[in-house]
Amino acid sequence: MTGTPDRILTTHVGSLPRPKRLLELERQRSSGEQIDDAEYEQVLRSAVDDLVRHQQQVQIDLVNDGEVGHTMGFEYDFGSWYSYIVRRLGGIEVIDVSQWDAKMAANPAAAEPGEVVLGSFLERRDRGLFAEAYADPQSGCELPEQFLSHWSPVARGPITYIGHDVLARNIANLKAALEAAGIEEGWMNSVAPGSCRFPTDYYSDDDEQLYDTAEALREEYKAIIDAGLVLQLDDPAVAENWDQIPEEPSVEAYRRFAMKRVDALNHAIRDLPTERIRYHLCWGSWHGPHVTDIPMADIVEAMLAVNASKYSFEAANVRHEHEWRVWEDVKLPEGKKLLPGVVSHATNVIEHPELVADRIVRYANVVGRENVIASTDCGLGGRVHPQIAWAKLEALGQGAALATKRLWG
Repeated sequence: MTGTPDRILTTHVGSLPRPKRLLELERQRSSGEQIDDAEYEQVLRSAVDDLVRHQQQVQIDLVNDGEVGHTMGFEYDFGSWYSYIVRRLGGIEVIDVSQWDAKMAANPAAAEPGEVVLGSFLERRDRGLFAEAYADPQSGCELPEQFLSHWSPVARGPITYIGHDVLARNIANLKAALEAAGIEEGWMNSVAPGSCRFPTDYYSDDDEQLYDTAEALREEYKAIIDAGLVLQLDDPAVAENWDQIPEEPSVEAYRRFAMKRVDALNHAIRDLPTERIRYHLCWGSWHGPHVTDIPMADIVEAMLAVNASKYSFEAANVRHEHEWRVWEDVKLPEGKKLLPGVVSHATNVIEHPELVADRIVRYANVVGRENVIASTDCGLGGRVHPQIAWAKLEALGQGAALATKRLWG
């Protein structure tokens, strides 16, 4: 959408609920079973058509394909934003987790003194503080069973892009669904290179792996934009990697770590039109306590350094809702917009539309009503029940309408 809006527009972060038959087919395929390819393609096309229409019905203005082109074989799967890329990259081998070599979890390059070295997901400081809660399968803190519960991608050769056919299929499905719904423009998710950290027994240099990944993913980014779609870059690692460092680093060291990944991302999107790029970060969508999350104030500079026109982040999450105040001190660059989350994936409680409007107005009063698009914290598909996901999106649309009345009169 171009021009200056006369209302609060709405969008979301990406993942939407998948139809059960699609989940069944993808689970069968990921486990090595033969499936009917024609049925799969038909189910996939129908899912995109239905999701685009459903977004339209609940007053979502900026729509996508619900990420259904990203493989997800489990009804609750927090990792499909990332795991989809594994089968689109050459040089990556998917191994059974029982074959895991712990040595590959470390950064491949020897770290300089004072530099950040990531640990594994199991070494998160939040897990250490709440070990009993994470160990309790009934608590909801631990990640549910998903693709990466059983399989681990490992870089065992130079990373290249081999997903052209699958991507072309997904783009065609979305464009057909947009045309059928009478919607001029849609967007599509793609993972950022800094959030594609693969354990490796091939690369001996961390920067080499990072930039090989950036060059490979550039092919996906360019194809999405060349097709006339808006590109959303999903990059939760910029925020959530902070908790994955066993010994808490200095903020300065972490900023250097984050900026290396931002620089690689900007390299990947060089010469691509900034106005057609949106960027998403979050603190990780698993339903843990998150008390060790890094404050937004410490990473906002890195976020704004990404050459995008719109920035999406968690703002309804109860660990981060208060951080709207960051924008009282940080000036939003000219021509940029914020996509704060005003409904959360982290609770089954449906936000009241008045609360949604309150959250929107807070941001509008600080950065200008024309610079705010109401969004979700993270993808809702695979993280809450489908009925709840759609109710949250409906509350988002209703809240945006209330905020529009308050802001435009």
